[in-house]
Amino acid sequence: MTAARPLSLVTGASAGIGAAFARALAARGHDLVLTARRVDRLESLATELRQQHACSVTVLAADLADPAAPAALCGELAQRGLAVDWLVNNAGYGVPGNFVTQDWGTHADFLQVLLNAPVELAWRLLPGMRERGYGRIVNVASLAGHVPGTAGHTLYAPAKAFLIKFSQGLALESRGHGVHVCALCPGFTYSEFHDVTGTRALMNKLPGFMWQSADEVVAEGIAAVERGDAVHVTGRVNRFIKSTFKLMPDRLAFRLSARQARRYRQSDEP
Repeated sequence: MTAARPLSLVTGASAGIGAAFARALAARGHDLVLTARRVDRLESLATELRQQHACSVTVLAADLADPAAPAALCGELAQRGLAVDWLVNNAGYGVPGNFVTQDWGTHADFLQVLLNAPVELAWRLLPGMRERGYGRIVNVASLAGHVPGTAGHTLYAPAKAFLIKFSQGLALESRGHGVHVCALCPGFTYSEFHDVTGTRALMNKLPGFMWQSADEVVAEGIAAVERGDAVHVTGRVNRFIKSTFKLMPDRLAFRLSARQARRYRQSDEP
């Protein structure tokens, strides 16, 4: 069984969905470990959560683009005697533009953060969860992982599709051990994501009904992983989009996705 106050590790906790997860879990009575590159933001959030919820919050700076970071992070947790009950693999970003215009180091960092790091953190922390008979792992994927890939952000949809399949397999392996694993798949979410990628102007063209707040996404994600859902797409609009594309012939789905993406995706193609 879990301790009286579960301990949650949230990656990419400095803003957006990660910060919303930290706030929601603190409100549920969790202690927290927050990690990201921007320590100043983490410290500010930690102070807020300690004051509002009287919880313990540990701030650990980590750049998950460094292949050594997951092991170092888990080593620091072990040294401090911190056993993680909830792992929220949220850290991520997009690389806009045409695939070949970016140097390989940029793509390698992206793959490390979105693929290798969450898989390694799960691999390192899952045995302890199984030994204690309780654990929750939320891998923040995306609606993009359910629809055909498009030009611009070329690696983003494949990375999220991998997280979805990985979560499904891990959820099946964890049955009977008290551990739930869920791929959380939001659509367009109000956060800094599109500001960082320089696509905010394009995103502002989308109708308001297609957007969710980070708090709404997180509330659905927590409920889904507690239910034992291996995959959860947030919001009725996003679930409709996923179901529609699933029912379409592949060729039609690809053409429709490509046509719509040209309106909202950044690409370096002339």
